[in-house]
Amino acid sequence: METFPADMVAWLVNFLPEDARWLRWFVVSAIAIAAILTVFGVTFAFLTVTERKVLGRFQNRIGPNRVRIFGIGFFGFFQPFADAVKALTKEDVVPSAADKVLHFIAPVCAVAISLLGFAVLPYGRHLGALSGMDAALLYFFAAGAASELAVFMAGWGSGNKYSLLAAMRALAQLISYELPLLLVAAPVAMFAGTLSLDSIVVAQEGWSWGIFPHWNIFSPWGLAGGIIFYIAALAECNRCPFDLPEGESEIIAGYLTEYSGFKYALFFMAEYFGMAAFAGLGVTLFLGGWQAPCSFLQFIPSYVWFYIKLVAVIVSFMWIRATLLRMRADQLMRLAWKFLVPIALVNLGNALFWALSAGWEGAVPVILRWTISSAFVAVPFVLLGKKLGGNFAPREYRLV
Repeated sequence: METFPADMVAWLVNFLPEDARWLRWFVVSAIAIAAILTVFGVTFAFLTVTERKVLGRFQNRIGPNRVRIFGIGFFGFFQPFADAVKALTKEDVVPSAADKVLHFIAPVCAVAISLLGFAVLPYGRHLGALSGMDAALLYFFAAGAASELAVFMAGWGSGNKYSLLAAMRALAQLISYELPLLLVAAPVAMFAGTLSLDSIVVAQEGWSWGIFPHWNIFSPWGLAGGIIFYIAALAECNRCPFDLPEGESEIIAGYLTEYSGFKYALFFMAEYFGMAAFAGLGVTLFLGGWQAPCSFLQFIPSYVWFYIKLVAVIVSFMWIRATLLRMRADQLMRLAWKFLVPIALVNLGNALFWALSAGWEGAVPVILRWTISSAFVAVPFVLLGKKLGGNFAPREYRLV
């Protein structure tokens, strides 16, 4: 089962002429692209209904459970198909003052850009990244930064000042939280000695006593970096508590105010694709990628482990949405620039210390190493946290 997908592709390619290398390359690339779009397209469809069900359980309600096809309901999991029909048949309203070209291109660009990250994610031991480039990590962040262009086009092309202001606020959020993402990814590349995501996964290979994996998350600098990455990824994907650009409680829906029908659904799709891409990158950098958690579980195909970790991270995103309240704009920016960025910079020094102290042997030096490395992050975390929240009184909740 481990090599089954690669074997199937090789079997199909064998029917092509051996001297037609360009044709073989084209067929292999087309199969890989189709597989990625199919898997993540189906995942997107069922994640939408899963999130609605998860939120329903948290909020003590049922959630979607009524859609049936040929009399079969399957607990409401056919809801995405009904939503797709609704989005396709809904009227597409374009404001008269809007820039018709930009208004149309913005959602298309948002979806296209959100798909670029999947080209460099390694999905399994024999299912490496589609592109196979050596600077895959750099490419991922460069491609992700292009999403800001789609956001700005949506706000500008709508011909609405409220949409434009909301787009500028969204751009400020995206730019602010890209910096901690880059800062926590730098130590991972430093320890692996490469920007290739395939090599970063291989660098986390192995187990201690067969049960403790050598993932980056199981080190003081990796744990701090993983938490910072998780928080910043929530903000980059416009997920709660950072969903200010499209807050439901506001007068407008952010830069999406003038969008309806299928165009609005494209933005919704881009958000989920981006969430899956960032979750995949987090799994690759800090959770061992396609590596099994224990040596005796290696009989399960590596691509299954990658997908399980990916879904687990996405479900945790849903859990956060059901639990936390939305932040204010000033709180959001202060968290990025006065807390996450300084902690990420301190964590760079922590990773340097961890690398220089790799030769410490013996029980006492190892314990001292872990203590110093943990304090490297814990002390600034406490000091900055007190300073950041010192100006706010505790909330009081009263039943009226």
